[in-house]
Amino acid sequence: MNENFLSVRIEEILMKSDRFSDAQIMGVIRQAEGGVPVPDLCREHGISNATFYRWRAKYGGMDASMISQMKALEEENRRLKRMYADLSMQTDILKEALGKK
Repeated sequence: MNENFLSVRIEEILMKSDRFSDAQIMGVIRQAEGGVPVPDLCREHGISNATFYRWRAKYGGMDASMISQMKALEEENRRLKRMYADLSMQTDILKEALGKK
């Protein structure tokens, strides 16, 4: 029984990163700006205080479309960094192969 509970809990934790849409995140931030106490908001939405404050620091002052655009840019940045790392590794391998001949 404990193993089942733990596996369900692990799945919940893993899913939480994408659990909230941009509009939902903005809604939580707006509620706090409207005067709803942060601990109450966190309890209601099932998030930690740290998550709320991270959202507020990252997304405060943005609207949902700006958040979507920022997330797309972050994803493109990750993709380009991976591409750069792959190309750098290939270049190093080619230089090493040419240097040995």
